[in-house]
Amino acid sequence: MHTAVRAANRLTARWASEVRAGTVFSAAGVWPLLALLADGAAGAAREELEEALGLPAGQAGAAAREFLATLTGIDGLSSALGLWTARFVELREEWTARLPVGAHGVLTGDAAADEGALDAWAAERTGGAIGRVRVEPVPDTALVVASALVLGADWEVPFEGHFGSWLGRHDRAGLVREVPGLDGVAVARTGAGAVTRVVVRGVTGVDVHLLLGTERMGPGEVLGAGTRLLSGALDAVPGSRLPEGEAGPGLFVFKRRTHTPEPPSLSLFTVEFTLRAEHDLLASRGLFGLTTAARDTPGASPFPGVSRTPLVLDRARQTMTATFGAEGFRAAAATFAAVYRGRSPEEPPYETTRAMACFDRPFGFLTVHRDSGLVLAAGWVSDPTPFARDEGGHVADVPVE
Repeated sequence: MHTAVRAANRLTARWASEVRAGTVFSAAGVWPLLALLADGAAGAAREELEEALGLPAGQAGAAAREFLATLTGIDGLSSALGLWTARFVELREEWTARLPVGAHGVLTGDAAADEGALDAWAAERTGGAIGRVRVEPVPDTALVVASALVLGADWEVPFEGHFGSWLGRHDRAGLVREVPGLDGVAVARTGAGAVTRVVVRGVTGVDVHLLLGTERMGPGEVLGAGTRLLSGALDAVPGSRLPEGEAGPGLFVFKRRTHTPEPPSLSLFTVEFTLRAEHDLLASRGLFGLTTAARDTPGASPFPGVSRTPLVLDRARQTMTATFGAEGFRAAAATFAAVYRGRSPEEPPYETTRAMACFDRPFGFLTVHRDSGLVLAAGWVSDPTPFARDEGGHVADVPVE
């Protein structure tokens, strides 16, 4: 795992520790901006950014380039970095040399026009998923730096849809699938409790790790376990080595007699979800190392390495949306029939092992690039997608996400 990837994942873990409710966020979208700011910072601002970055500011410029190159190499991911400066700001050449070619634009000083240009950039770079960034520039805004990430990942094994259970209710848009083998699931033990992880593999090498903890565990504890599993700081027992019975939160392992030889398999029951969130990074400025950077002290400039013009951070926000669904699945109607296999007159001669994981209460997720281990997005699911109904209360067409 590259230094920049480890550092960005560390920021994911720090951010996850503050999660208290349903949300989605991307430290991968924030980290390169912090690195570029650290590269031009001085004094206390530089030290605070170093702590948030997880590496020395002297390495931040090179690490940002390495990180952006990693993003470029991820199939299914589009990324962009943008910089806009007012005409009265002269940037230092050594700092701008670290930026991608073509990233630099101009702020006109017309707040409405500049806000429209930034929103248009976000919409273009995200395919319309993010139409407004709420930067809200004012006439004296000197510099805006931004990043955009757009990710699409199809599952190796698609899901089928059904009425899903959620906290005892059966009105959610559920997903179910069965895959051969047991090692797509694992259980980790932490001081706060056990966590079940199921890896949903994508065809382009981007996977989603679903994380279900015990009922008493909070979002930060569950997501923290997921990031520690990625870094190797926490070990997990793979499904093939788990005991029979209740092997972990929401996970049951059992033997089953069959008439023909069948490999072990894992059944996953989960729910569709769409999450949208907007984060004011300065509301948690200590987390992102931005305390001094946002402090306007007369005669002091937190970023002398960026420009001779005194610069103070005024706003920092992230807007994000994420959807988990069944690729290519569309339900025009839903019909339920409970079908049970009749008992055979003779005991079947074969035996296999089945694992069944049920994510039917709040859980966390990490979207992970398989080769690098980089966490591209993380979140907590507390309100999954309802099953669509028409005005008469009947099941309506469910669009493919």
